Amino acid sequence: MEKKSNDYYALKKSTTVIQKSHFFQSSWTFWFDNPSSKSNQVTWGSSLRSLYTFATIEEFWSLYNNIHPPTKWVPGADLYCFKHKIEPKWEDPICANGGKWTMFFPKAATLESNWLNTLLALVGEQFDQGDEICGTVLNFRTRGDRISLWTKNAANEEAQLSIGKQWKELLGYNEKIGFIVHEDAKTLDRHAKSRYTV
Repeated sequence: MEKKSNDYYALKKSTTVIQKSHFFQSSWTFWFDNPSSKSNQVTWGSSLRSLYTFATIEEFWSLYNNIHPPTKWVPGADLYCFKHKIEPKWEDPICANGGKWTMFFPKAATLESNWLNTLLALVGEQFDQGDEICGTVLNFRTRGDRISLWTKNAANEEAQLSIGKQWKELLGYNEKIGFIVHEDAKTLDRHAKSRYTV
């Protein structure tokens, strides 16, 4: 058996140091909703599944680089990135009293960069009111795609307005965006009106 030289062990040790993981402040989970098994609102959530939880920069890029870009998805698909242990459902106790900010993207060309920049702002803790944020959702639709930010406490107007304004600034988004309370969305569906706008 060949004996390893001291140089080999020194190189192996230095390589280990280089590959040190860089942890985020929070762990995050990617979720996916498969539209083919979603027949109506009653069964919503039955096709929602957790893909992978990540805690480091290295894990994030490994996952992101291996997920098909949204432009290659089937219309109706949803991809979520939520803080670990928060499910992307209105019924989740942390989401129950919250709501969401939504941006619309009629052209797929800007969707991918805005999705990535939203993810980076979240996992990199770029929001002043980051503790208020549950996660983000990308909805790929035939009539125009959407990215939403879900938050915890819809009644906290100051926090919600701060998040909405900062998100627009981070993405350089010039259109008006609205915040819809989850409870309103549940009872009024598509007729729910924005509680706040920025």
